[in-house]
Amino acid sequence: MKQMKLFPLAWPIFVETALFMLFGFIDVYVMSRYNDLAASAVNAANQAISVVTIVFSVISGASAVLISQYLGAEKKKSASKIAALSISFNVISGLVISIFLLLLCRPIMTLMGAKDEIMDFACQYLSVVGGFIFVQAYMSAVSVIIRNHGMTRITMYISLGMNILNAVLDVLLIPGFFGMPCLGVAGAAIATAVSRGLGAVVMTVFLFRKVESPKIFRLMKPFPKKDLADIMKIGIPSALETFLYNLSQLVITSLVLNFLSPDELVTKTYVQNITMFFYLFSVAIGQASQILTGHYVGAKKLDKAYHSGFHAYFFALVFCTAISAGGILLRYPLMGIFTDNAAVITLGANIIIFNIILEFGRTTNLVIIANLRGAGDVYFPTACAIFSNWLISVFGAFLLAVVCGFGIYGLWAALAADECIRGVLMIIRWKSGKWRTKGITVKAAVPA
Repeated sequence: MKQMKLFPLAWPIFVETALFMLFGFIDVYVMSRYNDLAASAVNAANQAISVVTIVFSVISGASAVLISQYLGAEKKKSASKIAALSISFNVISGLVISIFLLLLCRPIMTLMGAKDEIMDFACQYLSVVGGFIFVQAYMSAVSVIIRNHGMTRITMYISLGMNILNAVLDVLLIPGFFGMPCLGVAGAAIATAVSRGLGAVVMTVFLFRKVESPKIFRLMKPFPKKDLADIMKIGIPSALETFLYNLSQLVITSLVLNFLSPDELVTKTYVQNITMFFYLFSVAIGQASQILTGHYVGAKKLDKAYHSGFHAYFFALVFCTAISAGGILLRYPLMGIFTDNAAVITLGANIIIFNIILEFGRTTNLVIIANLRGAGDVYFPTACAIFSNWLISVFGAFLLAVVCGFGIYGLWAALAADECIRGVLMIIRWKSGKWRTKGITVKAAVPA
């Protein structure tokens, strides 16, 4: 088994994830200088995209688990076969979803409750970014392959280049600086599509020069039905858990669009773009820890996987708490980055204080669920998501925000309750050790 450590794996993922989030952040920031409603429309369109692209995670998420377990068990050929399946499936599904988003962008935004200017802005963005979503699907598969071979720095460098290009194009195309046409929302969409396209080219060159051979696609003959079945065993429940979460957020966004005030709508958009950086380190630690857990399970080092998982969790919790506390101290300047609307700034500053409770639960879920997935234990998190996302998050948001009239404060209370309750359930599951028998690639040792 190749020796790997948490922090050397995590920090490049941290930087890469931050850069990925900056794609949307930069779009929303530059757009906020252009038009507040345009910024909210782009945010809503990105939430729609996040729901349909869950299809990609069926394969890429499962391949991350299987590749790491196969490499831990020193079965390189099996890992390469999974890589070929992952790329092929994601490209095909990505093309189908691109056509779907391109043709149905307006009905999709109508279902979300978008109207008038927000509808027009959202469709401009969705038709371009959604039409080229197959590029993101391809990059998702390739990035997983490179990362699970321990080369997390490479995808970080590629993301850095993509974000620099995206930022430059945003500044040029949205407001029309330096003689460029003022394209507004369409400019943000073009910048995103072009940046991802060039990133995909660079990632392809590295993959087939340093990690795998183009000949890996020959391993799909005869078609590996058993490998596909293993992928679906992990991928479908994992994707369903993520899908349910994102779908619940989409429903909540629809509630905001239909029932909350324009100031609350804008506040939600800006606070979400600020707080996503609060849990960024937890995302990176979770993904790095999942790689380690997969390798340990593949090598049958189950006790090491157990202790590594909790070490990663406590590390992420301390860091996330510190970042959230810093965010509270700087809440007014942070809101001022996006707007000079005093009502929005005050409302957002209050939500950032309350948000620290939500981050405790979110950090727990991001790290512990990642470890459960790395071990192949995917059904329990999905079952919890069905219960919590919909009963607590969606119904709770409607009850508190709309029925009780607490507005955005009620919304955040429901979101925090969802994260915290699921977090407690995930800790109980990891401590129980039931994940020890869920490994797909090798027969796992059963705890005494």
